[in-house]
Amino acid sequence: MDFTISDEEQRLLLAEAREAITAKLEGRAPRYKRAGEAGGGALDQPCGAFVTLRKGKNLRGCIGRMSASLPLRETVRAMAVEAAFGDPRFPPLSPGEAGQCRIEISALSPMIPCADPRRVTVGVHGLYLASGGRSGVLLPQVPVEQGWDLDEYLDYICVKAGLPARSYEAPGAKLCTFTAAVFGEPD
Repeated sequence: MDFTISDEEQRLLLAEAREAITAKLEGRAPRYKRAGEAGGGALDQPCGAFVTLRKGKNLRGCIGRMSASLPLRETVRAMAVEAAFGDPRFPPLSPGEAGQCRIEISALSPMIPCADPRRVTVGVHGLYLASGGRSGVLLPQVPVEQGWDLDEYLDYICVKAGLPARSYEAPGAKLCTFTAAVFGEPD
């Protein structure tokens, strides 16, 4: 996938994520707008994506798929509903909270095996670590938001996977990088 998502495509994805959540809250089928939409662009390409909900500065839900066989638009719709109602860290979103939450979408590039963790660029590369039956993922924006340097970022991917620090160096560990087109509703 060409990892350019136009401003129009971003607006459409954010509107569709919002509509998916609103429709679920209202117990009705979603009504997605099709006007002005260009076909064949990034929205129709199979692509992994995460949808993050923030209430003020606080995380309110975040669910995603690292890769997908569905078009990006369908992945975003499904992940928006999961972030709002299926993130096990939070209760389901209530109707009163919906308008207080800001939606952020991270459309993911394919993962690339990372042979040299010292070549990871904080703020550019997301990380995926799998080892010993455990796995974890951190989106590229997370270390920037948290103020982590590279060593902290590499340690936290281990923590996220439920593993000891430096587990990315263990025999059999699989560390991958990816990039993301990240965009969201205005504050």
